Amino acid sequence: MYAFEMERPETIADAVAALKDEDAQALGGGQTLIPTLKQRLAMPSKLVSLHGIAQMKGVCTDDEGRIYIGGATTHQEVSESASSYPALAWLASRIGDPAVRNRGTIGGSLANNDPSACYPAAALGSGAVIVTDSREIAADDYFQGMFTTALNEGEIITEVKFPVPSHAAYQKFIQPASRFPLVAVFVAKFDDEVRVAITGASEEGVFRWGEAESALSGNFAPEAVDGLTVDPSGMIGDLHGTKEYRAHLVGVMTKRALKAAAAGETGATSAH
Repeated sequence: MYAFEMERPETIADAVAALKDEDAQALGGGQTLIPTLKQRLAMPSKLVSLHGIAQMKGVCTDDEGRIYIGGATTHQEVSESASSYPALAWLASRIGDPAVRNRGTIGGSLANNDPSACYPAAALGSGAVIVTDSREIAADDYFQGMFTTALNEGEIITEVKFPVPSHAAYQKFIQPASRFPLVAVFVAKFDDEVRVAITGASEEGVFRWGEAESALSGNFAPEAVDGLTVDPSGMIGDLHGTKEYRAHLVGVMTKRALKAAAAGETGATSAH
């Protein structure tokens, strides 16, 4: 590590003010940032911890059934408190290991936008709204590529709003060493649309599988995606799986998610 300043604001306004300093960086749960600092891949002169901001923590619902999650809420709390959205709670309960779940936050995960993270699939698949200190951003506009989002410099995620679908499920095929999904799929059925979000597969990060969504709009069942494929040229290829392998898994995991959603289940995990 190296020397840096640490600020621990107690309000969103104070955090925003602290982040205006040159070379300041927000610190959520630190599950990605701290290892990055240790490797000297990032060297901010000041870290602004969001951990002590009470107004950015917690889970609640409104009169229309939408669920609101504070940006500094840990994965563990989401898993325990988001009972009105079982698929989301299940997803949170399977992120990493207990140490990660008790420190990592939903805001930190969405701000980092790792191409294999779980929360981006939930947010995009649900049509969530990402609330920052200055505006609201629809999930369809928020994710802009690998590790890239619509956030401006110094902008922080204060809350995430999730509409709750009638049916939803998350299926992930994990890479055992990292516990990140090699490929994972979040499916959600609303009264007016079906959304299918894929994570872990594409070089561009999380994405919606539009062809599957169109097929499922008339028949929300696994057989509706029979014969559909994604182009492997844009998939991630590495020592854990080729581009073609990941493209194949997109179809496999989508069918599994649809089967789980139809059965009223919330998800499942498969080991690579």
